[in-house]
Amino acid sequence: MSAAIREDLHQREQLESEHARTVREEIETFRARAQEFLAGQITEDDFRPFRLKHGIYGQRQPGVQMVRCKIPGGLLTAPQVEQLARIADEFGGGKGHLTTRQNIQYHFVPLQRVPDLMHLLADVGLTNREACYNTVRNVTTCVWSGLTQDEVFDVRPYAQRVAYAFLRKDLTSNLPRKFKIAFDGCAGKDCIQGAINDIGLRAVIRDGRRGFRVVIGGGLGPLPTEAQLLDEFLPEERLLQRCEAVVRVFNRYGNRKNKNLARLKFVMRERGIAWLKDQIEKEYANILANGGIAWPDLVPEGFGGFQSKPQPLGNGALLPVFQSHSSGDPAYDAWLETNVVEQRQLGYAAVIVRADQGNLTGHQLRGIARISSTAGDGLVRVSIDQNLLLSFVPLGRLQPLYSALDELGLAASGAGRIEDVTTCPGASTCNLGLTKSMNLGAALRDEVRRYDDPQVQRLSIKVSGCPNSCGQHWISDFGFYGNARKIGGKEIPYYQMLLGGGYDEQGMMRFGLAVQSIPARLAPAAVTRVVEHFIANRLEGESFRQYVMRQRVETFRELTNEFVKPAELFPEIYQDWGDDEAYSLQLGRGECAA
Repeated sequence: MSAAIREDLHQREQLESEHARTVREEIETFRARAQEFLAGQITEDDFRPFRLKHGIYGQRQPGVQMVRCKIPGGLLTAPQVEQLARIADEFGGGKGHLTTRQNIQYHFVPLQRVPDLMHLLADVGLTNREACYNTVRNVTTCVWSGLTQDEVFDVRPYAQRVAYAFLRKDLTSNLPRKFKIAFDGCAGKDCIQGAINDIGLRAVIRDGRRGFRVVIGGGLGPLPTEAQLLDEFLPEERLLQRCEAVVRVFNRYGNRKNKNLARLKFVMRERGIAWLKDQIEKEYANILANGGIAWPDLVPEGFGGFQSKPQPLGNGALLPVFQSHSSGDPAYDAWLETNVVEQRQLGYAAVIVRADQGNLTGHQLRGIARISSTAGDGLVRVSIDQNLLLSFVPLGRLQPLYSALDELGLAASGAGRIEDVTTCPGASTCNLGLTKSMNLGAALRDEVRRYDDPQVQRLSIKVSGCPNSCGQHWISDFGFYGNARKIGGKEIPYYQMLLGGGYDEQGMMRFGLAVQSIPARLAPAAVTRVVEHFIANRLEGESFRQYVMRQRVETFRELTNEFVKPAELFPEIYQDWGDDEAYSLQLGRGECAA
């Protein structure tokens, strides 16, 4: 063994030892603080920020918590997925939920059990730390990184190191508000929605040098804002310093008095992009001159899916993915068309596994772990649209893989199609949820899956249970967010409908146009009304957004006016989707901005 290899091994052993000690001590500190709170020795106000910084949210149900686990870059190893399955079964009522920021979260976990759950995560290199609160949240990465023909370069190693560099730092763990970073390696498209992040980084090569195009100040919520350009080209070696400069400016000038106005986008709105750039340049110069957060040469085992000893790959079978004739199984053929993409690596395919609205059982997670090990590269990717992706599947193994997914109830076709609805948990668990968005998502899925029109199938639906946009309703062809109204003195769950969000013909992010609020029970009928009008009135080659902009909001208000306040009320209109009792507006204390 060479001296260089011995030195590398020594550095890794030292990193793993120090990291493990830090994490275990942190968990036991959390246990002690939780016990103090449960014993009444500290108040809820004292405990809440500490709890949130460790990724533990309160729920609208008393006595239980939502536990969020970060998945840096959306990348998991098969053993990690196996462990997540165990946690779902032992702590989460048999379920886990994938979020639009590549996290997984569990609900209804008693506080006294949370530290044991944390230790199980730590056993496989996962953490809750800074998954919530006013921190640098989970760093997201394009799910197709390392796989596609048009990739500029693989951004995963950069995302891993930025995520690890900012973890457990004083600067990044007590910001004015949450801070989001996204990496994208694809050419000419925004796979990771960098435009709605505080920092969006897209891979660029200039004169043979790697670097990033940098945008800043994006975000959704009740007031969506598109990120603005900071750098056309940032050399890769300056990545961390530049990101730190942006975080420093936000830390200094973000609004700490009003959490509703505390995101970086509000600093940019109030002071302007020119002023913001000037402040970033000052902090950047200071970091270059005096130093800042250090670039990590290594990350711990399992962090962001890192493997010091990756699973060896076999040889991809050189078979065509898309057969010119039917296999005789219409369901398999449909899945092959919508859920399977050939990789740039010859003989391999990537397979999208639809997780309905991000919900998976422990049994399903365990099965995915097994499949990724036996039919893939031993990694599982979590996408921002709440699905999974298995990569390096030999083409010759697609049919048996489909059969294995079918046994798990995960062989649904239609990935990325209109029936592949994105939602947040809404009022089922969230203190700020006004409506049960998942239940509406299921109703909309069932309503639209009957359309076989190719242009309709390519549309998207996203639903949030409140205006805060966890379901990303602003950037979908059909967007909905929950609200409530009174008719005849009785409360009725409603949804604001938005149309035409997403990307325009130049690949630029555009926000949907607000049409009007519609009773929850009539939202599927409203979608059908608009879809039928689109089919009948679109122009040749016209996208849905172009159609929406040409028709204007007034057209869609007229189309759906009869739903807004129905002439004849019916019993179900007073009930939210999935409920058999009358709707009642209930809000707990929100912790998104705590």
